[in-house]
Amino acid sequence: MTDRFRYARLVALAFTLSASVALPAHASKDRFVIDLVNEPSSLDPQVQWNPDSYYVYRNIFDNLLTRDEKGEIAPQVAKSWKYLSDTQISFDLRDDIVFHDGRKMTADDVVFSIQRITDPKFGSPQLGQFDQIVKAEATSPTTVVLTTKSAYPALLAQLVKLSIVPKHVVDAVGKDAFNVNPVGSGPYQFDGWQRGVQVTLKRNDAYWGTKGPFPVAVFRAVPDSATRLANLQAGASDLGVTLDSDQAGQLKNAAKAKALTGLTERVAYLRLNTLKPPFDNVKVRQAAAHAIDKEGIVDGILGGYDKAVPEMATPAIFGWSDAIKAPAFDLDKAKALVAEMGPAGKAEIELATAPVFDQRVVQAVQQMLTDAGLNVKINMSDMASYLKRAQAGPDATSLLSYGRWSCACQDSDGVLFPLLHNSSAWSAYRNPKVDGLLEEARQTLDAKKRQDLYRQVHEIVAEEVPLIPLYQSAAIYGATKNLKWQPTANESMFLNRMSWTD
Repeated sequence: MTDRFRYARLVALAFTLSASVALPAHASKDRFVIDLVNEPSSLDPQVQWNPDSYYVYRNIFDNLLTRDEKGEIAPQVAKSWKYLSDTQISFDLRDDIVFHDGRKMTADDVVFSIQRITDPKFGSPQLGQFDQIVKAEATSPTTVVLTTKSAYPALLAQLVKLSIVPKHVVDAVGKDAFNVNPVGSGPYQFDGWQRGVQVTLKRNDAYWGTKGPFPVAVFRAVPDSATRLANLQAGASDLGVTLDSDQAGQLKNAAKAKALTGLTERVAYLRLNTLKPPFDNVKVRQAAAHAIDKEGIVDGILGGYDKAVPEMATPAIFGWSDAIKAPAFDLDKAKALVAEMGPAGKAEIELATAPVFDQRVVQAVQQMLTDAGLNVKINMSDMASYLKRAQAGPDATSLLSYGRWSCACQDSDGVLFPLLHNSSAWSAYRNPKVDGLLEEARQTLDAKKRQDLYRQVHEIVAEEVPLIPLYQSAAIYGATKNLKWQPTANESMFLNRMSWTD
């Protein structure tokens, strides 16, 4: 029996699913029900950007830019733009956008949104994606000019995540009140939040763009994936996120539901805290890399939906390189490297995870590292706690963590800079050469030069192993057979891009 299938069998036995009781059957075209893993940690789009929050608030707010169904950057609040210089870009805004309270959106709201998210005192975890912006100025009621520190080629890709919030509302009620009663301009508007249970949105019938097909949308917190699957099969929900490959297989012959899948820009990875023992020793980090059978995880556990990758990028991201050779799976080499460390190689290593992640994979990773001689213990926490600690810096973060990273921008600047640069709270790695490469890559408009700079970063990561890239994640959703929708690489769940067939 090969290692990959031994691991698959171990994990399958460990995660045999018990029967679950479905929630009441209230799903329909008129009341579209989406089962998330967790409730949103925030409905303020500039406070948090984890998937469960993003799924909800992205329907409440319009962004300065968006991506179309082909993944190309497209207009939204800004209907056009032009570079005035390498460091200045002018945006021409729509003049027909109205917030849900009836107040018209103006350039002042766009400027306020940019100043808010780039203010270090505000403390947005997205700050690193926008901190190259040094000035936002309204030059007319429908024109905004942005100035960056230097040429910033990833700016447009990052601005697809910039939600526009109403200045008059945020100023009046404050950050905390806005989070629990958000006002946007998007195709759906906030209707209610039953804590720990669900968020309800209602269609904005006055929306300037394509209107949503569902009068009401309900986002429920359903942590157990077996329950999400049961709800779909019973007709108690219309869409469920984060199913695994086995559950997708169960939907092949289901009467009411189907699986919808697609490769994403998201990379599953292990982050190693290189500033603390034992991972301050590169040989231990290399041992961990050689211990991981990526193909075994993809084929033996994930059903082949996902794709093993050698670098912290995917083909959907600018900066992907076909030339990278990651440490190969070699258990004997991993064991030898651990043995060289003596007692230091036996130190207990915490592997941080959260319920949103596929625990079959986490268990397999633990087993693979244990087989190499490392002493790995899993620590499960809720997603909010996991994220808070992951951003706490190397002194407070875990020695090892499993994650799946997406910047929703499809540019390596949004992946490599936050995970590796010394200025980022997400980073547990210090390398001045990598810092310099990342800084240069985010300051040149020469696409070929940027590509080469990211190739160099990928090569250093493969050698020094501050991260172990695992695979390009596939998004697996369960959906009612009435739903027509194609998942995209950036994992956006735009309700107004869905349709219903009877």
